[in-house]
Amino acid sequence: MHIARTGLRVAAATSVAALAATALTAAAPTSVPHTLAVPAVAGHTLVHGVSSPLTSEQCQTKWHINCYTPLQYRTAYDLNALYRDGVTGKGRTIVIVDSYGSPTVQHDLDVYSKQFGLPSTKVKVVKWGHVPAFDPKNSEMTGWAGETTLDVEMAHAVAPAAKIVVVETAVSETEGTTGLPEMMDAEKYMIDHGVGDVISQSFGATENTFPGFAKGDFSSIKKLRYAFQDANRKHVTVLAASGDGGATDLQADGKTYYKKRVNSWPSSDPLVTSIGGTQLHLDDKGRRVKPDSVYNDYGSGGGGQSHVFTRPAFQNGVKNVVGTRRGTPDISMSAAVNGGAWIYSSFDATATGWDVSGGTSEATPLFSGIVALADQLAGQRLGNIQKALYDLYSYHSTGTGIVDVKDGTNNSYQGVTGYKAVKGYDLATGVGTVDALRFVSALAKEGARH
Repeated sequence: MHIARTGLRVAAATSVAALAATALTAAAPTSVPHTLAVPAVAGHTLVHGVSSPLTSEQCQTKWHINCYTPLQYRTAYDLNALYRDGVTGKGRTIVIVDSYGSPTVQHDLDVYSKQFGLPSTKVKVVKWGHVPAFDPKNSEMTGWAGETTLDVEMAHAVAPAAKIVVVETAVSETEGTTGLPEMMDAEKYMIDHGVGDVISQSFGATENTFPGFAKGDFSSIKKLRYAFQDANRKHVTVLAASGDGGATDLQADGKTYYKKRVNSWPSSDPLVTSIGGTQLHLDDKGRRVKPDSVYNDYGSGGGGQSHVFTRPAFQNGVKNVVGTRRGTPDISMSAAVNGGAWIYSSFDATATGWDVSGGTSEATPLFSGIVALADQLAGQRLGNIQKALYDLYSYHSTGTGIVDVKDGTNNSYQGVTGYKAVKGYDLATGVGTVDALRFVSALAKEGARH
């Protein structure tokens, strides 16, 4: 995946907006204008700067896509009963790491929250290094600002009382190691200083683009693991988006896809919980009209075998699927553009308003909110949740809140054959998705035992 962003923004038909290379070859609906590529960071944007959110029916009429509010997500993921019981993420902190950040992130979250009747929360911004002044004419910066907006609003949508810390780094993360040392240094600092219970990473780089990979030398990746090793010791949960390239991903130029199955880091790291993507099929009240399927429209949920990491012990129970390698994703949340989330942004004065966003960089902060809720219910940090997650999966019980995605859709993308969503664990959606009312409680109990 290209950088960073594993996300997609769908924005208004009245203006041409950025679309990442990951979406360039996808056929857009005829009523949606074709868009331009932005180097290095942009997600997929088809609809941009709408004056107010529309219903899914209106989105279907205008853009041939469904678009969802946080209120629909709350129903779809069975969150409302948790909120009524006071499980809102209170007392927990979500750390979000993005290059450059957004200068309007607090204002935008306030507008977003007010629109949907949610309490807002204070966003603490930490600048790591000499972060350059925001330039709205710099497409890299606006791309990252869009990602930051998406990350913050999705985390808040699920865990409305959790504190949010945005860490802005000074170097744009692309392919290979570029930008990653700064991000890892920032994360380690946050962990060492007790800031944050869960870290949400909506970025990644194809394993094959790291120096030495072609020669079987994976040291350039393994030397970057120190933040995750630190998190593991100090019981901080680390999440990463599995990518938007299906079973393939982008080469070092950030434009061309590999014609073979590849994976991306940090999602492929065994110390990280990899978050894949689904497509939700909801009515306007958030009720499912049919089961979730694999996200595969303007991008596709990343998944497959790592070429760097061997199978970790927590995946021994799914070795018939992953073989001898680390498999991704671990679990999935909403990511499809056709079924994307409304977000609000104002960092670009020429395109202030509401966008519809998707991608696994939407799914990852959504799941960070789920972890914050579980941490609150457990009364402690759950830390590395991998063993707990796969133990819950092994129980094969609806009481765990793990919901299998098994409709046979797949994450084939850019001509590279992917994996089907079948019964049980698969390399399209991992163990599946969640019914939060049951899953949060089950994870809190299981995680506290590990």
